[in-house]
Formats: sequence, structure tokens, C-alpha cells
Amino acid sequence: MSVAPARALPSSPPVSRLAARGGLKAGERRVGWIFMVPALVAFTAVILWPFISALGLAFTRYDLRTPEPIFIGLANFRAILASPQILGSFVTTFVFVTLATVFTVAVALAWALILNQSFRGRALLRTATLIPWVLPATVAAFVWAWIFNSRFGVLNAALLSMGIIDLPQAWLSTSAGAMTAVVITKVWISVPVTTTFFLAGLQSMDREQIDAARVDGASDWHVLRDHIMPHLRPVLLVVLVLAVIGNLQQFDKIFALTGGGPVRATTVLSIEVYRLAFDSWDIGMAAAVGLLWVATIVPPAFLYLRHLLKDA
Repeated sequence: MSVAPARALPSSPPVSRLAARGGLKAGERRVGWIFMVPALVAFTAVILWPFISALGLAFTRYDLRTPEPIFIGLANFRAILASPQILGSFVTTFVFVTLATVFTVAVALAWALILNQSFRGRALLRTATLIPWVLPATVAAFVWAWIFNSRFGVLNAALLSMGIIDLPQAWLSTSAGAMTAVVITKVWISVPVTTTFFLAGLQSMDREQIDAARVDGASDWHVLRDHIMPHLRPVLLVVLVLAVIGNLQQFDKIFALTGGGPVRATTVLSIEVYRLAFDSWDIGMAAAVGLLWVATIVPPAFLYLRHLLKDA
């Protein structure tokens, strides 16, 4: 009777091979850091160092009369609290951010619900929706400035032809008209991306759930309230936070469209910082306002990062 030879146990990999594997992983980490260096250098040069410099300048008096910054403590911030114009820019920023965010989310949600339906030409319409987002922001602002122009604007021409107005209106020369114009411009540019967020959320929704609700006799409003909106709640949170952050940072569209006027009606914090720094050459005050401006962006940015880390 022959005995079958015992099967040899698998030998552990040699130490040299394990070292080689460990060395490969360490090498990969080194390569990763090498690729990160350009981004870190750019971030430090463009964002981190200017922010640190502005943080220090906020506590100094530095203008055309002072060749070197002079430390003055909290004097700039006390001057801000005593300035009705600068405090008014905070109010204007709040009004602009609120209106632009609410209308962007509302229009984008309604448009996403339409594009989520099945109809002929839907693909073409979805593609055309992205056109405002593709245009450069300054170009879009100049287009809307032409639309609202009092002499040869498209809006006046259309309203005159329909008999709604008797004389051309100077839309950008009134406080309400200028704010309306900048809000419409910002909404028009922001709706495409926001619509994409909502449309992606709608595409991930189970259609059978909606069909079952309609079979049970639910109206369109009840379907939207009880089924669609609960499903879109995470998307809505992200969209709201990103919209607030983006609207707090607006400069180019407002500056190209109204320049902050008329009579400071559209002077948001970004315009205020620009005027203090490059019109009045009061770098210290501009840095102080800019620091407070950054402070307004921190809360929504914190909410967004917290949401991302929670889902990670």
C-alpha cells in the first residue's frame, strides 16, 4: 500500500519580495507627492500667501499717504462699523445672494422637471440649456447689458412693440432695475449647472414609485411634495450651499453690468473691496472688508465640507 506524498504547504514570499513590494508602495507615495507639488505651489502663491498678507494688512493703515503699513489694531473694523456705505454693502450682498439663490434653485428645479419628461427634441433642449454656462461670464454680462440698454436694448424694443410701455425705460439707472438686472443675469448663467444637479437626482429616482403614486390618485403637487422632493433633499442641500458660496463671490458679472451702481445699489462686498483697493487706494480698509467678506463665506463652505465628509 503506497502512501500519497504529503502536499507541500505554500511557502511565504521571500523577505526580499516583501521589501520590494513595500518599496514600490513608498515609491508610489513619493510620485504622488511629486505630482502634488505644482498644485501646492500654485495654491500657496495664488491663495494662501495673499490671504495671509491680507490678514496682516487688515490691521494696518496702508494707503497713498503711508509708504509702509502702519499697525493700527482694530481701527479699520471700527471704521467699518461706523460707515453706513460699507454696512450698506453687506445688506446689498445679502439681498443679492438671497434673490439669486432662491430664483436659481426654483427655476432650475422647474426646468429639470420639464427636461426629465419624455418628448421629442429633449436631447437637443438639454444641450441648448448649457449654452449660458459655456459663455464667459463677462460676455454674458455684456449681452444682458445690451438687452437692458435704454436706447437700443432688446427689452425696450419688445415692450414698445407690444404696447406695454410708451417710452424707453432706463432699466439700469434705477436701484430696483439694476438689482433685477444683475439677479436675472446671475440666474441665467447659474441655472444650467443647477439643472444638471437636479436632473441627475431625478434620473436616479425609481419611476415605479411615481407611477404607483399616480395610480393611487396622487396629483402632480402631491407627487412633487411627497416623493420627488424627499428624494432630492440631499441634492437640494448641496445646490443651496454651492449657490450661496458662488453668489457671495460674485464680482465680474456685476462689475461688467452695472459697476456697482447706480448710487451703490448693486455694490456688493466684492465691488466694495475693489473700490477701496483700486479707487481709494486704501489697502488696509480693503483688506479688513475682504476679511469680513471671507467670514461670510466660511459658514456655507463649512456646511458643504461637512456634508461631503459625512457621505465619504
